[in-house]
Amino acid sequence: MKTKAKIMIVDDAEMNREILMVILGDEYEYVQAENGRQAIHILQQDMNIDLMLLDINMPVMNGIEVLQVIKKKNISVKVLVLTVHNEVEYLLKAVDIGIDGYIMKDAESAELKKAINCIMQGETYIQPSLVPALNSR
Repeated sequence: MKTKAKIMIVDDAEMNREILMVILGDEYEYVQAENGRQAIHILQQDMNIDLMLLDINMPVMNGIEVLQVIKKKNISVKVLVLTVHNEVEYLLKAVDIGIDGYIMKDAESAELKKAINCIMQGETYIQPSLVPALNSR
């Protein structure tokens, strides 16, 4: 029986991945990827990943490209985009592809945990400060 949810942290900065694991604590099991291509490879090997925390701006394969591959290959994983990019185009493109959540890296840790909990319960979570940009399209 599976006890802990498994989260994949996809970010090209090792320190960001480590900080996220500290913030989220031992409530989850973690898998790390340093670029999109590595993330897709891991996803295809491990079907037990529940949630992916996905950075947008990465070398080799960026977050938008990862989202497109996940949808094209019908890989079953929930995706929370965690990014420094607050440009509306990234948000709109990610939402159009079908993400489960979108949050800025400068959000408080409590908001990150709230986003993860919402998504794990089958809901969508867009950081409230970004919602006006979505509604204005």
